[in-house]
Amino acid sequence: MTAAAARTQYAGFWRRFLALLLDGVLYTALILPLLVSIYGPGYLNWWLSNSSELASYGVADLLITYVSPFVLVIIFWRRWQATPGKLLLDCRVVDANTHQPLSLRQAIIRALGYILSALPFYLGFVWAAIDKRKQALHDKLAGSVVIQVIDDDSDISVEQWQERLSL
Repeated sequence: MTAAAARTQYAGFWRRFLALLLDGVLYTALILPLLVSIYGPGYLNWWLSNSSELASYGVADLLITYVSPFVLVIIFWRRWQATPGKLLLDCRVVDANTHQPLSLRQAIIRALGYILSALPFYLGFVWAAIDKRKQALHDKLAGSVVIQVIDDDSDISVEQWQERLSL
């Protein structure tokens, strides 16, 4: 895709929200069977348990449920500039000034910023709905933006199309 063929715009609140939901569903579908295989079918009834039983879920639960998503999201942002949900919706997380991939520092700050964005009442996420660059609090902290990449291919010649199709 050439630079002229791709237009970008800031990804809006609802697109970002849907991407977050897709990521949550995908991650849950992947980890739930793993957690059930480790802790048994009773793990699915954790919400009915008293607080002392919740403490019985150990290190694997902590690592799989909380640490691995943090690490994975950083890996996805650095490698593909997006999580699977954002990739499906043609969104990319990039540096706010250069539109280049996030640095490791920016990715870590952005991931930690998710915690602040959730406090209180997820207002840091809602901020993206009213910000002119559609930045949530974690984007402001990390110096990032989420863009929607639109490939219209309107400036590609017939010869370029033939080359693409022959590959």
